[in-house]
Amino acid sequence: MEERESCVGLQQARESAQSLQPEVEVERPGLQHKLLRLPLSRIKGLMKADPDVSLASQEAVFAIGKATELFVEVIVKDAYSFALRGKRKTIQRKDVDNAVDATDEFAFLEGTLD
Repeated sequence: MEERESCVGLQQARESAQSLQPEVEVERPGLQHKLLRLPLSRIKGLMKADPDVSLASQEAVFAIGKATELFVEVIVKDAYSFALRGKRKTIQRKDVDNAVDATDEFAFLEGTLD
């Protein structure tokens, strides 16, 4: 039952992410890409901070940025649902901890907020 609920939650997050209005657009010859809300230069800088990464293409930077946005959106929605259960509108650390503990997809994050 929990797997089905988490799959439905992920699907809803993906659908809502597709409906987000981007703040920035980049033009390429003949193409127009909706870009991220996160700055590409910062993402590229973080990627290059890894000693295993020597070069990062623009497409790779974009893919990492989009994946980051979707990940943050999903975990925040889960944390917000825990905040609402506590009759609050502000997400607290305990809400993020509860979201991590409750969702199998976030198992790799267990213990990182300690």
